[in-house]
Amino acid sequence: MFNKIIEFSIKNKPIIGFLVFVLIGFGIFSVKQIPVDAVPDITNNQVQVVTISPSLSPQEVEKFITYPLETSFANITDVIEIR
Repeated sequence: MFNKIIEFSIKNKPIIGFLVFVLIGFGIFSVKQIPVDAVPDITNNQVQVVTISPSLSPQEVEKFITYPLETSFANITDVIEIR
């Protein structure tokens, strides 16, 4: 099989040359389309927790849901800041 491919390539040099230039052109086009960030994203990982309780007032949501969540998050290792 490889012998047939090599034989075809030797007999049809213009076709192979054209295909090589097409591949080179496609490669250059692909490289230009790659998005490159000049500055990497260095922000910390963040998690947002949204609590909803239609039957409770905002003060009760703070007292019964949000505050217990915040205190439990304080025990997680490597936490830098809780807001």
